[in-house]
Amino acid sequence: MHGAGAATLDRVAWVELSSVTLPLAVPVSDAKVLTGRQRPMTEVVFLFAEIGTEGGHEGIGFGYAKRAGGPGQFAHAAEIAPALIGEDPSDIGRIWTKLAWAGASAGRGGLAVQAIAAFDVALWDLKAKRAGLPLAKLLGAHRDSVRCYDTSGGFLHAPLEEVLDNASAALASGIGGIKIKVGHPDHAEDLRRVAAVRERLGDAVPLMVDANQQWDRPAALRMGRALEGFGLTWIEEPLDAHDAEGHADLARALDTPIATGEMLTSVAEHRALIDARAADVLQPDAPRIGGITEFLRLAVLADHHRLGLAPHFAMEIHLHLAAAYPAEPWVEHFDWLDPLFDERLEISGGRMHVPARPGLGITLSEQARAWTTRRARAGARP
Repeated sequence: MHGAGAATLDRVAWVELSSVTLPLAVPVSDAKVLTGRQRPMTEVVFLFAEIGTEGGHEGIGFGYAKRAGGPGQFAHAAEIAPALIGEDPSDIGRIWTKLAWAGASAGRGGLAVQAIAAFDVALWDLKAKRAGLPLAKLLGAHRDSVRCYDTSGGFLHAPLEEVLDNASAALASGIGGIKIKVGHPDHAEDLRRVAAVRERLGDAVPLMVDANQQWDRPAALRMGRALEGFGLTWIEEPLDAHDAEGHADLARALDTPIATGEMLTSVAEHRALIDARAADVLQPDAPRIGGITEFLRLAVLADHHRLGLAPHFAMEIHLHLAAAYPAEPWVEHFDWLDPLFDERLEISGGRMHVPARPGLGITLSEQARAWTTRRARAGARP
């Protein structure tokens, strides 16, 4: 590898990592809990990376883990963080590769790349801030706002009346679509809830359902056919996330679009879905697949195959990435992360608006600092 030349104008001087445990207001259950595969979710553990340069520029990025994995992400990130010191922060792709090789024995997917993601997002945030641009504009936006739908009000632990009230409140707040969880052991109960929500919303409001991988192939086909009459925008994760063949069969059999991808942890895993024509709507999660660098690689593939895009969770990151996708995408609204940041995203007219603030447009709140459980450093912060 050649040494740095005159074009290297700045270098990474310090990196700070923090693990932040976000408590949820109530324990959250989806179909994975009702089938006994997971416990109710009570907290989300975030890995924050803050990066600063010799020239005084800074960026912030994050990843997360639900139920398990947070301490592992933090430990891996702390091990590879020293590899950033002295690097040109503009060379994000090369840094991603360097970090991947620094932890190569842990693989190119899962926890290993999720640890890299926090650094990668921070470097993109830094680059956009240095340019004085929102990240979407640095990437090249196709739009300044993105259609958004709410998920946080439609979980299976919530009684139907609460789900209906949450849906009405979400629409009144300016959100454009509603997603509810399905996958109840009693399929008739799923259909009853979907019918009630559709009746409350009317036919014009986009409605999605999410089975969280809990149907087998016969059940997914039966339920998919039973749901055809509700005019759903998509059926999400009807099958195991790695069952590309099953998703492809279902996509061919149903008129309702199939959406999946959130649980995959690399571009290669998504490529298997794309090659099998297993999804109409791809739902990558940048923190899960290695950050913005990897998300952009995947977005090119998705666009080439004319797929819809609806990134999972982390709207603070995905709003910018969705705004830069050629076809009209969706972004998922979750209010869970609000306590972590000082800023709020503007939502109106069914759309989430790209902020004018440079970078991601977020700063960590004092509450997030108070919820920090561990810290690590590389380099020296002035």
